[in-house]
Amino acid sequence: MHSDSTGYIRPRLKSELDDQDVDRIYSFCPGVVQAGQPDARAKQAPNNDEVWGPWYRMERVHAANPDVRHRGATSGALTALGQYLIDSETVSFVLHVRQGGTTPEVGRSQVSRSAEQVFDGIGSCYAPAAPLDHVVQCLEQGKKFAVIAKPCDLSALRLLAEDDPRVDELITHRLAMVCGGIMPPFGMRAFYRREGINPDDVAAVSYRGNGCPGPTRITLKNGQVIDKTYLEFWGTDASMWHLPWRCKVCPDGNGEAADIAVSDTWPGGSPTPESCKTDPGSNAAIARTAAGAVLLQQALDAGYLVSECLVTVDDMTSWQPHQVAKKEASEARYDGMEAAGHMRIKTIGLRTRALRKRMTAESDEDQVRGTQDRIAIGKHRDDFGK
Repeated sequence: MHSDSTGYIRPRLKSELDDQDVDRIYSFCPGVVQAGQPDARAKQAPNNDEVWGPWYRMERVHAANPDVRHRGATSGALTALGQYLIDSETVSFVLHVRQGGTTPEVGRSQVSRSAEQVFDGIGSCYAPAAPLDHVVQCLEQGKKFAVIAKPCDLSALRLLAEDDPRVDELITHRLAMVCGGIMPPFGMRAFYRREGINPDDVAAVSYRGNGCPGPTRITLKNGQVIDKTYLEFWGTDASMWHLPWRCKVCPDGNGEAADIAVSDTWPGGSPTPESCKTDPGSNAAIARTAAGAVLLQQALDAGYLVSECLVTVDDMTSWQPHQVAKKEASEARYDGMEAAGHMRIKTIGLRTRALRKRMTAESDEDQVRGTQDRIAIGKHRDDFGK
């Protein structure tokens, strides 16, 4: 994996791929397919919602450790779960992402073998990263481990398991953040220009944390620190967000392939200027599998997480309305991609065709045509805005 000229992280071929190689990649690559839980596992869940998928338990929680809660992107729930899995010796290590890859803006995968190492990778990485770049080497160790990654990454693991039985044998838990997408390289470059920052002068980037959501902090090589609020970095509403094309057409930011997915809990889906200053942070944790439900309870009982209250799918929809809208629109957007001569994304177990029926005919047509129009001006290209 390497950062290409656009700033994205892409694979570099070591040798030519034959047809069998390509077919295997296409069977699990999130660029062409995204999946939820296997049917049998999904049917075991006591609850199944058309938008939010299978679940055993939904609970509003936060990390019990005040430092983890403060430093975490929302309330440190994923960090706390990763720490519990290691401290309890449930796993030998956790594979996750931390900030500071080939450039300060991008992320890199990390294998953490202690709670302290998990803590070192705390906070969101709103940037290109390849959390699974070493997953084969991890599987070859033959030890139990957990993975914390984006929903699309966990979809790749879920589908890879159909070809490689070691995935289900060795990866005990798959944890995800409910994901709204990453900041594309062109968006980060635009942010630097707006703030008069020379990228060559940047030593480190922290996208959020030290509060909920905390500042986006740019540390320069001369020691100067530039803090911007979450809203100053992203914009005041979702319509202003810069996102990569694949994130714009994602059929599942909800983490349906995870054992536990955690989300922000801001009414309306975005923080307010006041909440950016005062919110101590709370996560909604969705336990999607029996293993996830057991882990959630164990982390609560062991004092790694604190429960605030149970939540419902209506709560999730009020906190994540953009996830609902994107999931409903995904199939119409794929029609637009196909009409523009591009591959559509295949979905497995995500109910996207049924959800499409919720849209009006006018909204459906707007999504199809809008997608075609965006492709016509090149918004689907990695080098858009370069």
